[in-house]
Amino acid sequence: MIRLEKDGGFWTLTIDRPEKANSLTREMLTELADIATAAAEAQVLVITGTGKVFSAGADLDEARAGLATDPVWERLSGAVAALPGLTIAALNGTLAGGAMGMALACDLRLAVPGAKVFYPAIKLGFLPQPSDPVRMAQLIGPARTKLILMGAQKLTAEEAYAFGLIDRIVEGDVLAAAREMSADVLAADPKVTAGIKALCR
Repeated sequence: MIRLEKDGGFWTLTIDRPEKANSLTREMLTELADIATAAAEAQVLVITGTGKVFSAGADLDEARAGLATDPVWERLSGAVAALPGLTIAALNGTLAGGAMGMALACDLRLAVPGAKVFYPAIKLGFLPQPSDPVRMAQLIGPARTKLILMGAQKLTAEEAYAFGLIDRIVEGDVLAAAREMSADVLAADPKVTAGIKALCR
């Protein structure tokens, strides 16, 4: 349900559970976190999904059994955020719930026009993962973060772009757009890429 493809320094992580809207089980999250932890050699890491949804967040059955508050979410987003290379969330569709953590931890977020973005933790009775509101507020400010997390608002791709939550809306193949955007990073000295990231923090 998680596929990793390596093309030189360009790594693609694909969530491949379209029949369940790419909802995430503990096993899937652990695999994603393990790969992200080991991906320091990747010049570019792209995370995407199969089908029309990037990820619906936690598998609901597992969420009710404790997955919603499991530390594996923080382990995953922390591993992505710590990578020295360029990280891109290529949102092939809707991004929901806890899955937003790994997208927020990426350097860039690209999305197809029909994507929606929402984080319904308050409706489900769960707190968001600790780093998610912090990263979201750094991108879009505290008031808009509260609009999403407390107002439980579902944003269109266009609204998310206007807020600054999505960096580019892509017509067509979002993975191809991520690869095109990565060309200069793939051609650069990895130390330069890591240095630029450090200066931007």
